[in-house]
Amino acid sequence: MNQPFSATYSTLSASALAGYLEEHYRLENVQCKLLMCGVHDTYEVKSADSPFILRIYRNSHRNRSQVNAEVALLVALKHANVAVSYPVADKSGALVQQLDAIEGTRCAVLFSYAPGKSIRTLSGNQLQSLGYEMARFHNVSSFIHLSDKRWMFDLPTIIFQPLQRLQPYFTEDQEGYEWLQEAAKKVEQQVLKTNIDKLTKGYCHFDFLPKNMHFDGDAVTFFDFDFMGYGWLVLDIVSFWQHLALEVYARRMSREEGDQAYLTFLNAYRQIRPLNKEELSLVPYLSIGFWLFYMGFHITHDQFRIYSQPVQLKLYTGILKYIAGNYWH
Repeated sequence: MNQPFSATYSTLSASALAGYLEEHYRLENVQCKLLMCGVHDTYEVKSADSPFILRIYRNSHRNRSQVNAEVALLVALKHANVAVSYPVADKSGALVQQLDAIEGTRCAVLFSYAPGKSIRTLSGNQLQSLGYEMARFHNVSSFIHLSDKRWMFDLPTIIFQPLQRLQPYFTEDQEGYEWLQEAAKKVEQQVLKTNIDKLTKGYCHFDFLPKNMHFDGDAVTFFDFDFMGYGWLVLDIVSFWQHLALEVYARRMSREEGDQAYLTFLNAYRQIRPLNKEELSLVPYLSIGFWLFYMGFHITHDQFRIYSQPVQLKLYTGILKYIAGNYWH
């Protein structure tokens, strides 16, 4: 009998996964449906009792130790009553499964379902809920010590290393690449003249966009901690701030509306956790790190390489020029 042809990535059968969940978890009448493929493959799981989300991690991007760290943080957040989608244990108490796929062993985690839906434009009450809950998350993530390692978020990892990897993709826009290099130097200068000791550190989500949180009325639940890493906690504020800046750029809201939304969010955050001037002054500058980090990630993942085409890179560079021209001082 011939062996299956080797593969770098496979999509696991939803029906087979449903049977696996019934066997290993205390679930009955399980239905499973693939929602999306990405850094991890996401499946919607329905059972006789509750809905869940199943994530199958790609072994080329997330190893067991990295998944363990994500799971450990989420368990700590759940115990602290932070509103997150949390890992569900199987019959033996295990939180992480290991599945033998064609390409090798892949980790899988079953998560509680985040109630509600994603909302692009948040109301005042929803902005307050987001601020409160992000601050409560940071109260936990700034003190917890995880035995399994995740990556660091700093200037090399979010700006200079991605920028170097992106250089071959800017052959048709050398001017844009040179602008990014100069912008990166300006960000470094801003950070170096800041009192680094006042930038609090901890585990960051680093992807606080509407697609990664559900609102059930005004109540928020966070999910998708796949890019979680250790670094300046202000980077989480950066990720949400740049969403608002992008909404203004796309004219889905006015500059005044964007500024007011940010202020409402910040005021709520400060009721739970302090923020200092040094941290807030860096937010618009560090936004370039958010973009470069994910642009650099896109070129490592076949699902996202379409975003590394010249026309896309030129669009992203235009957004960053807009941010620098309108929010940098």
